[in-house]
Amino acid sequence: MANNAQPPRRLRPGPWPPAPDSTPAAPLSWAKRTGFKGRVSGESDVSNSGQIALPKPKERETSLDLESGRSHTTTLPPPPVAAAATATPANGESENRERGAALVPADQTARKGRDSDGGGKNGVSGLNGPVRSDPPPPPPRRQRREDEAVTLPQLQEEEEGFASRQAHIKYELRDSPGLVPIIFYAFQHYLSILGSLILIPLVIVPAMGGTYEDTAAVVSTVLFISGVTTLLHTFFGTRLPLIQGPSFVYLAPALAIINSPEFQGLNGNNFKHIMKELQGALIISSAFQAIIGYSGLMSLLLRLINPVVVSPTIAAIGLSFFSYGFTRVGTCLEIGVVQILLVVIFSLYLRKIRIFGHRIFLVYAVPLGLAITWAITFLLTETGVYSYKGCDINVPPSNTVSAYCRKHVPRMKHCRVDTSHALSSSPWFRFPYPLQWGTPLFNWKMALVMCAVSIIASVDSVGSYHASSLLVASRPPTAGVLSRGIGMEGVSSVLAGVWGTGVGSTTLTENVHTIAVTKMGSRRAVELGAVILILLSFVGKVGGFIASIPDVMVAALLCFMWAMLAALGLSNLRYSETGSSRNNIIVGLSLFFSLSIPAYFQQYGLVPNANSSVQSYFQPYIVASHGPFQTGFGGVNYVLNTLLSFNMVIAFLVAVILDNTVPGSWQERGVYVWSEPEAVRREPAASRDYELPFKVGKAFKWVKWVGL
Repeated sequence: MANNAQPPRRLRPGPWPPAPDSTPAAPLSWAKRTGFKGRVSGESDVSNSGQIALPKPKERETSLDLESGRSHTTTLPPPPVAAAATATPANGESENRERGAALVPADQTARKGRDSDGGGKNGVSGLNGPVRSDPPPPPPRRQRREDEAVTLPQLQEEEEGFASRQAHIKYELRDSPGLVPIIFYAFQHYLSILGSLILIPLVIVPAMGGTYEDTAAVVSTVLFISGVTTLLHTFFGTRLPLIQGPSFVYLAPALAIINSPEFQGLNGNNFKHIMKELQGALIISSAFQAIIGYSGLMSLLLRLINPVVVSPTIAAIGLSFFSYGFTRVGTCLEIGVVQILLVVIFSLYLRKIRIFGHRIFLVYAVPLGLAITWAITFLLTETGVYSYKGCDINVPPSNTVSAYCRKHVPRMKHCRVDTSHALSSSPWFRFPYPLQWGTPLFNWKMALVMCAVSIIASVDSVGSYHASSLLVASRPPTAGVLSRGIGMEGVSSVLAGVWGTGVGSTTLTENVHTIAVTKMGSRRAVELGAVILILLSFVGKVGGFIASIPDVMVAALLCFMWAMLAALGLSNLRYSETGSSRNNIIVGLSLFFSLSIPAYFQQYGLVPNANSSVQSYFQPYIVASHGPFQTGFGGVNYVLNTLLSFNMVIAFLVAVILDNTVPGSWQERGVYVWSEPEAVRREPAASRDYELPFKVGKAFKWVKWVGL
């Protein structure tokens, strides 16, 4: 009890729990080291089964383990009579709760109860009834599991996810596994998020009218920029092991620009002209994002960005592409459905199976599913399943006379694996160079759309920074480190615009899930993988191989990736009170209006079958030509109609307004906890985690808003 009476350390937004009186294994992350746990809403009163009622009512404590996603309901005994002078009064906890600042770990609270139960000598009531003269033996481990009355199954990983306290992660931020293991882990880390790296070019390049060779060139450029920007971020950004790559945040605005009315009647090489327009918009918006980060404005925006805002915003990004996903899968249903089923089976039903100590099916669900489906499709193509007598896939549908061929040629086009010549036509060596598509074109209305989207990309990254620091770092980053990371992402997207990837480069949200599953948080492994990615970008056949993935398989993988993105967005709610009616209403309204309001804009004034030249899955992105805003200024109409047709923009606006105007404590809202610069400087481990290398930080000591 003497140890429990020590004053707790304090770190915003509330008091930090004291160190436990036992000596467990060395913690691996700042959440473990401090025992930080948020609290589940107390609105639901769940009682423990099998407990004996005490003569005096007890205050109930419910706390949420941020890493496991489990909430623990523990009953606090009344303070001992003999130790009344040192015990905390009951109303002290109530005052802390009203301030939204009491963050008490469940294992510490349960330990207090066991100490009172086992060592009481003054008639003190224990957890399960009055204490007898001779103290009973301590309760077994199973009793503590029975106290876990409330669980959050959607955040629970049975064996080795967030729920594991002993083997939480193999390698932390500054660990080096050794030469051979680090090469293996580097490949593992990047293969596990392969879909996030390569799928966006396979969507936007054909939409711009590009050929398979253009797709292969853009894929190689994406690999190069992803490797370079990842190195920049791990050295001069937040220094967390986060991979930078083409973000799904930029996919919707890119498709909206591609389907702009002024591009519908283009003749000649549409791909290069539209790509130059995208480059110009990306360069301006990325410079805007860099200014927000390095000027310190991001530190001010952090006051508005909380889990209740981040969660529906990221979820809306994944949910917004439902019209593209299965619509494209349906062009060759048997192949697309097999692809989806394989990825689902690997990632869910076979996730616990280990091969040589590694959960192969969970980590490599996407590449394994793609390889198997591709092999099946190749066999079907070679055996003539998709060959129809007298029909030629190279003949345009308008020139096809036979009704039999008009019916089967689309099936041949989407189901066969030999329709792409990207691999054979790609050179063995190709160096991605800046301005390879020509001089960028700057259009202010497209730049404004991208500037607004860059704010959404920053919101996405804030959630990734916080979640990854829980896993691998000694402390959460400071607001200055976070601003530095956003500024570096702006610089990264400028490079993406100059080289011409089509979309901006930001932190991949799926990377956080990869860290949790693979238990690899080493910065050096991510950096080595980035170097390998740069080397692969010089091999033109790699880009050609990726560009030859059949469209239906791309759509099937995107269905899984977008579903994962929506789930990862909603998982940010574990940092807030998930049972709070306030939070539930805000998130529900944000998600509903993020689907309903854009649907109104997308359908407004649209005559059925009037835009037959545009594919059905691109219909949501031609809203600029028929939206409800029809003022005398065409540029204003374009910006407003386009922005308000984006699901993520509506979700962000609704969530940020409601979360910052509806009353709620910091604890209920789950306000992100960022370290104070002074506290980080006092801790050598935290300083080494986030300080800039090569003594660069000393040259920028005067820039306090982007430092430690």
